Amino acid sequence: MAKIKFQEYDVVICGAGPAGLKMACELQKRAAGVYKILILDKKSPWQEPVFCAEAVSADRLSEYWPIKEHWVRQRLSGIYFTSPSRDRAEFYSKDCGLILNRALFHKDMADTAASLGVETNFESLCLKVEPSSDGRWVLKVQCLGDEIELKTSIIIDATGPGAKISKGVPELAGMESGDADLESAIFAVVEGIEHSPEHIELFFGSRFPGGYGWLFPRDGKEVNLGFVLGRHQKKNESSRKQLSDFIQQYFPTAHIKAVYGGMIACGQSKKPIAKHGFFKIGDAASCVNPISRSGIVEAIVSADVMVPIVLEWLSSSSPEKRREIERGALDAWMKSLGESHLQLANGKSIFSQISDKQFNRATKRLSRLSREKTTLLRIFIAVLFSTPSLIWKLRSFIR
Repeated sequence: MAKIKFQEYDVVICGAGPAGLKMACELQKRAAGVYKILILDKKSPWQEPVFCAEAVSADRLSEYWPIKEHWVRQRLSGIYFTSPSRDRAEFYSKDCGLILNRALFHKDMADTAASLGVETNFESLCLKVEPSSDGRWVLKVQCLGDEIELKTSIIIDATGPGAKISKGVPELAGMESGDADLESAIFAVVEGIEHSPEHIELFFGSRFPGGYGWLFPRDGKEVNLGFVLGRHQKKNESSRKQLSDFIQQYFPTAHIKAVYGGMIACGQSKKPIAKHGFFKIGDAASCVNPISRSGIVEAIVSADVMVPIVLEWLSSSSPEKRREIERGALDAWMKSLGESHLQLANGKSIFSQISDKQFNRATKRLSRLSREKTTLLRIFIAVLFSTPSLIWKLRSFIR
């Protein structure tokens, strides 16, 4: 990996996940090469493992990035909703989703960015940011063992939850930190399970308080088995032990190949996501769907929303106008997905109140319908009769 080419840039993007890479590509295309753009990450974004279930809506992703078969692990045609009693209700829709190979997907995005003229450096870690006396930003970056300083007009924070590079910077106080509702998730890559390679399976009930369990097919042999739990749920045992017990009870023939864990930023808020030329996107801006916990397309959408705002900011020289543009960043995100995420977040507390009996009753009713008759309207009616609050959970996954 080469050293960073310049000491000064117009835009530096920190974080080469879907949000950062989409921002780099779209910004470079729309700016027609006018600005010097650098994207940094501490490691190549295609390095395995990627801590993700890798499922996306085919239709939604194709709106923002061309789908290429070499990074599609599996095409999906349905979802099984499974109750504690192991009754299953199926929602069927041909080619409704994709299981991605995130590593190859990231490689495609990174290669596209480089081909467009974005400078990419994936052996560099942003250590600190601080304002410069000329109104720009100074970044202290560790690159190939050396610590260097860069200057830039704009920083795009796509580093994920936790305010990794904005924490402790007085000028950025009060910004979205991406850690208001951090939830723990854990999964295993598993072989030896009989499953439908065209379906994902979602498990609900008291075993997964405030969250849900999942089975995502990978390549016809391997599956991704795991769960996410609500932030406020008390843990009497470790997540790894809970995962082991879940797999042993539901899938006793499973062979566990590897176990991974991580945090999901689910806390949509109305805190600013742009200040003083510092912009947040993706998990750093809490753009994850609070109920389904999906975040790949959401991250890409957040970047797409922010691109014209960044370009308008760069084209303005008035500090007052730039502050106005920054205030509009949150409004633009809220209009896109933020408002719906806030509504889902507000309804989140009801899920811990749904009993196993209610889950069983709703799923039993739905399981009696044939696949052809399991339309969204029928799902709505069946669930409404069993427990009205459950419709929120289904709605989040099948929208």
